[in-house]
Amino acid sequence: MDLVRVLEALLFLQPEPVSVEQIGLWLAVSDDEVPKLVTSLANKLASTGSSLTVQTVAGRYRLATAPDLDEFLRTRLRLAAPEPLSAAAWEVLAVIAYRQPITRLEIEAVRQVNSERALETLMARELVEQVGRKDAPGRPILYGTTAQFLKEFGINTIDDLPALPIMANS
Repeated sequence: MDLVRVLEALLFLQPEPVSVEQIGLWLAVSDDEVPKLVTSLANKLASTGSSLTVQTVAGRYRLATAPDLDEFLRTRLRLAAPEPLSAAAWEVLAVIAYRQPITRLEIEAVRQVNSERALETLMARELVEQVGRKDAPGRPILYGTTAQFLKEFGINTIDDLPALPIMANS
C-alpha cells in the first residue's frame, strides 16, 4: 500500500492538524518515518500543481488549500473574512507573542494604556490563553499564545515569527 496516498487521505479527512505520533499509529510506522512521508506528500502535491498543500502547525500536520488560491476561493465562495482585530488587539497580540509568558501589567507597561479589553478579545478568539501564574506578589496571571494562534498565522512554532527590527534611540 502506498503510505503517501494513505497519509493524504487521512489528512484530508481530519478537521484539525494531526500529530506525528497519531500519524505514526495510523500508518504503523515510527515517529521518525512520519516527517519523511509528510515531505514526500508535500513534494507530490507541489510537483503535480495540486490545489492542496501540507501545512505544519504547532508541530502537527494538515492539508490546506494552496495559498495562491485563497483570494479566488474567498471571492467565488463568498467566504466572509474573519472580523479584523482592532489596532489595540494587534498591539497586545504582538507584545504577548514576542514576550510571553507575560502579565497584563507588563503588557500595559509596554503599551502605556489599559489592555484588558483587547486581552479579552484575544482570549475569546482563542489566540491567547492563561499559561500560569507569575511567582510574584499577588501571583498575577501569565498569558501566552495558543495553538490556534500558530494555526491562524500559519507557523509551526513561536520561533518562526520574524525577528523584530532593532530601533535606534533618537
